Amino acid sequence: MKVGKEIVVIGDRILISVDSDKNRTESGLYLPQGLAEKEKVRSGYIVKTGPGYIFPHTDSSEPWRKSEADTKYIPLQVRTGDYAIFLRKDAVEIEYDEKKYLIVSQSGILAVVRDELKTDDSDEE
Repeated sequence: MKVGKEIVVIGDRILISVDSDKNRTESGLYLPQGLAEKEKVRSGYIVKTGPGYIFPHTDSSEPWRKSEADTKYIPLQVRTGDYAIFLRKDAVEIEYDEKKYLIVSQSGILAVVRDELKTDDSDEE
């Protein structure tokens, strides 16, 4: 019996599937692998995100007392499915199930592209 495995992303880190089309120019020429790896800015799709930044429990009335509250997180701005543009120097490369991914902290992401922007229904008239 084979037990399934899952990657659990920790904290403010993000798992990114690198855009493989960056090995080609717009005209269709293939670039050497070393050139693509030396680029300062990379891009790819967000596969998974961590829970966010840990929000400390601040009950100062009795600091010696153990907290019964669950750990709380400030969520990340990025979401699964976003197309992220990030700094290559802030990424760590891993291989999982014979596929290469990059793990980047949210602070290393410069911008994201989303298919749809969520709007507040109260703004529409």
